[in-house]
Amino acid sequence: MKKPALLAAVFATLLATPAFADDFPSAISVSGEAMISAAPDLAQIDAGVANDAKTAKEAADANNAAMGKVLLALKGAGIAEKDYQTSRLSLQPQYGQNKSTGASPVVGFRASNRVTVKIRDVTKVAGVIDTLVNAGANDIGSISFEVTQASKLLDDARAQAIADARRKAEVYAKATGVTLGAPLSVTEGGGPVPLFKGRMAAPMAAAPQAAVAPGEETLSVTVNVSWAIKPGQ
Repeated sequence: MKKPALLAAVFATLLATPAFADDFPSAISVSGEAMISAAPDLAQIDAGVANDAKTAKEAADANNAAMGKVLLALKGAGIAEKDYQTSRLSLQPQYGQNKSTGASPVVGFRASNRVTVKIRDVTKVAGVIDTLVNAGANDIGSISFEVTQASKLLDDARAQAIADARRKAEVYAKATGVTLGAPLSVTEGGGPVPLFKGRMAAPMAAAPQAAVAPGEETLSVTVNVSWAIKPGQ
């Protein structure tokens, strides 16, 4: 980037008075950024069963039995009870179409039950999905991955972001003939931001065993730092 464009960059502002007056501290304000990645160690899957029947009771009874099998299968697969819970229950009428009258009579009912499952060993995700499907889950929804112990990674990213901010400030100081003093303020902009979530690599019906790509979790940290400036030496 050419020097004029660099000096005009939005993320850095040079604030100065002609004589560096004591009552108006001069400063260079810049933003520093850092990204850090790690393999996820927790997965979360949303799955459910849906059943259709002529009456609400028949649909509900069939659905309860089907979900019971799914929950037993999860327990048998070694998933702790604290790691799965019901996320949604519904019982909805299903409507038909009477061509002669234009009415939409109730022709049956659909009962559905969804469960959210946490998997603390991401290498077992594909196996757990297969367990759900084999137990009768006929609706596999979203899957996400995350890093549960991210504090150390975020602290490393913050330190890198500060270093990036200082590097930028030194470029501006040199280009404008001043020197950096002590930092006047440091703020973190917007909080750490996850940039990527792992996802299911293929639909359940596409292969006998689910293909899952955990990927990496990437966190972005931005800091805004202002440094006092002094006349060049």
